[in-house]
Amino acid sequence: STIMLRAILITACAAGAAAFTAPAALPGRVQARRATSAGPKMQLDRSQAMPFLSRPPALDGTMAGDVGFDPLGFTNYFDIKWLREAELKHGRICMLGCLGFWVQEAVHLPLPGFDAKLPLDAFFTVPTSGLWQIFFTLGGIEVLSNGGKITPGDMFADGRSPGDINFDPLNLGGDDAA
Repeated sequence: STIMLRAILITACAAGAAAFTAPAALPGRVQARRATSAGPKMQLDRSQAMPFLSRPPALDGTMAGDVGFDPLGFTNYFDIKWLREAELKHGRICMLGCLGFWVQEAVHLPLPGFDAKLPLDAFFTVPTSGLWQIFFTLGGIEVLSNGGKITPGDMFADGRSPGDINFDPLNLGGDDAA
């Protein structure tokens, strides 16, 4: 059973590493299929990520990592900047959530109500009013960080780029030319 566990772990690591390979490093069979499917010009503009689907119009390859992957067609209904903003915010929240899990397992405050050993147990000890307080505080931060503009139509009207909420207290962004 330990050999099977090791084989599964090695396979999982290899699959994770394969996610970071460049498209040019794909196996030859896939490259050959792409080359042979270039045939007549009657074909629609195809997605690099999913060659059997047409490339969404909003994904024109100008953004970093854009290979036309939108199988559910979200870019047909929502502004691409709004979707990118949501992706960045969710990623940042997930990183903070993971950090919170790790810190809570290592650091325990010596106050009543902070004695839960596991983060999931701690969540269920928070009173309902406390959860609503967190919900409304985060909603207020969301509204204030966008200057009151929370719809996809007006959020980027002032030329703001996705993910830039004008919060850099340590001036880590520094010089734009760098």
